[in-house]
Amino acid sequence: MTATAGLLVAATLRSSGKTTVCIGLCRSFSQRGLKVQPFKKGPDYIDPMWLSSAAGRDCRNLDFFMMGDETILRSYTTFSQGADLAVVEGNLGLFDGLDPDGADSSAGLAQLLRLPVILVVDTMGMNRPVAALIQGFTRFEPDLPIRGVILNRVASPRHKTKLVDSIHRNTDMEILGAIPKAPAEMKILERHLGLAPVKEDPKLFSRVDDIGRVIAENVNLDRIAQIAAEAAPLPRLKPCPNEEKAPDVTIGIASDRGRPWSS
Repeated sequence: MTATAGLLVAATLRSSGKTTVCIGLCRSFSQRGLKVQPFKKGPDYIDPMWLSSAAGRDCRNLDFFMMGDETILRSYTTFSQGADLAVVEGNLGLFDGLDPDGADSSAGLAQLLRLPVILVVDTMGMNRPVAALIQGFTRFEPDLPIRGVILNRVASPRHKTKLVDSIHRNTDMEILGAIPKAPAEMKILERHLGLAPVKEDPKLFSRVDDIGRVIAENVNLDRIAQIAAEAAPLPRLKPCPNEEKAPDVTIGIASDRGRPWSS
């Protein structure tokens, strides 16, 4: 059996800010001197660009449809080896998926990889009912280890007070952070395929540092590291091929302007 500190970051629904949170976590922990290995659920190619830039290590995709359970496990254990922390970004909402039982959801991935879950909650236009939302998510699959929430798009200190009070009164959920509503340095342009690719504009690379700073200022990184250390051991599997061989074919790759990933 082998274990790497790790966690899965999910959200109640898409466009709640989980990618921004993951970028900030990867950057913040990397700047603390940790080796952070990012992963992204699904065949997404844009979010991994941002996560790779933030962590200084290539992000790896984990997709049930194309890989299956065993290959997902092999990929995760292979590429998280030697890392201090693995950060897995889910997709869509925590329980969304094609399988009616949720086996291919972000929750299913967390169960497969035996990872604790951190839930990002978009609090825009919400105060007291945030507790009802959290109660519903924790009770929907009681065996899923949702270990804390990060409140996103908090409108004001008064709004934060209402949210925190409701959660403390009505749930046992730990609050790991509260991110202010749309600070300028957190904004990333969204388009029909998701976020704007980070390599599209060299100016976007500085946004990674900005996001890291905002997350470090508003999220309890020490506590998140403690939660990640709770990740359960996984069975040892044959590693994915990872050796470099002399190429026997030349492949051209069209790429936007940019620069290599930087740590």
